[in-house]
Amino acid sequence: MSTSRIDPLAAIAKHRVVPVIAIETTAHALPLADALLAGGLPIIEVTFRTAAALDVIRLLARERPQLLVGAGTVLDPATVNAAAEAGARFALAPGCSPATVTRAREIGLPFVPGVQTPSEVELALSLGCTTLKFFPAEAAGGVKMLEAIHAPYKHMGVRFVPTGGVSPANLASYLACAAVAAVGGTWLAKPSDMAEGRFDEIAARTREAVAIAAEQGAAC
Repeated sequence: MSTSRIDPLAAIAKHRVVPVIAIETTAHALPLADALLAGGLPIIEVTFRTAAALDVIRLLARERPQLLVGAGTVLDPATVNAAAEAGARFALAPGCSPATVTRAREIGLPFVPGVQTPSEVELALSLGCTTLKFFPAEAAGGVKMLEAIHAPYKHMGVRFVPTGGVSPANLASYLACAAVAAVGGTWLAKPSDMAEGRFDEIAARTREAVAIAAEQGAAC
């Protein structure tokens, strides 16, 4: 089934876990996608931390239409354009650049900027964003910080996607937090896993994450 009619931000909140992937070669793209799908998670964030990112997004968008493909580490308007042209359905960034968010809005690409402080939350709100990446989550205070920073903005519809330091050990705690729409999962598939062909392990980790998310229920 194609994801073309799915609201990406609603899908993020539904699935509760977004695999955050730094992928080094297109040769790993389809086996990775199939592992995530086998694990029950039809969504991915391909980060622009590698030279292969754009080609991977393009390949996945074309060959795995049942996978909702997003772009991560989108730091400037040019990357917004490139990601959208390659087929990305949403994008995220570690920080909040007005020029980048504005360009994403101009071309209709759902964008999740990164924040850590109340001032950054208010900047993101002024740009029309209410789903916000909290990065790096554990280093910035984890669940306790999320609960504190959410309180003044809950009535504005703000929800967070904490990323960085989230793991199977604390996943349930993050997903139980009312401030959290979903988490970014960097642990699900690391470059070494893909390089060594451990796609069955990736699928198993994905199934475990999906099961934990199901226990916590959908974001509300």
